[in-house]
Amino acid sequence: MSAFLDSYAWIFWLGLILLFIVVEMLTLEFTFLMIAIGSLGGLISGAFGAPWYLQIVIAGVLSLLLLLTLRPPLLRLLKRGGDPARSNVDALLGLEGLVVHDVTATTGQVKLANGDIWTARVSPASVAPDLRRGEHILVAAIDGATAIVVPAERKEPTA
Repeated sequence: MSAFLDSYAWIFWLGLILLFIVVEMLTLEFTFLMIAIGSLGGLISGAFGAPWYLQIVIAGVLSLLLLLTLRPPLLRLLKRGGDPARSNVDALLGLEGLVVHDVTATTGQVKLANGDIWTARVSPASVAPDLRRGEHILVAAIDGATAIVVPAERKEPTA
């Protein structure tokens, strides 16, 4: 049995390498790539005449070393190029606007600085019970399709 494993272990390694590469293509997190490279180490050690049990140890140790040393910097490099611009709801938080229709604790409408008109209501944490048309506001939160707003502090022009 041991002679059979020594003779045909390369087929096992090729199958594992292909399987790990396919799984890596689906997950894209470098884990299975490191295991595939470790399996390649097992395949190469078998080509140099190592017994099957030593091939498994070499593949396991190499995979573990790659997972602990090479994968973290690769993940940092991959995530480094992310777009820093906020989007969706995050882009609306802190945005200034004007009251279009009086805003109370239950209803109202505001026009945000990006040009969007939103239904709005005054934040429960706000000191103002309601906001009148033309007042400046800041978006404190978004609740579904409603902007939760607070009065904005007026900035005096500096001379």
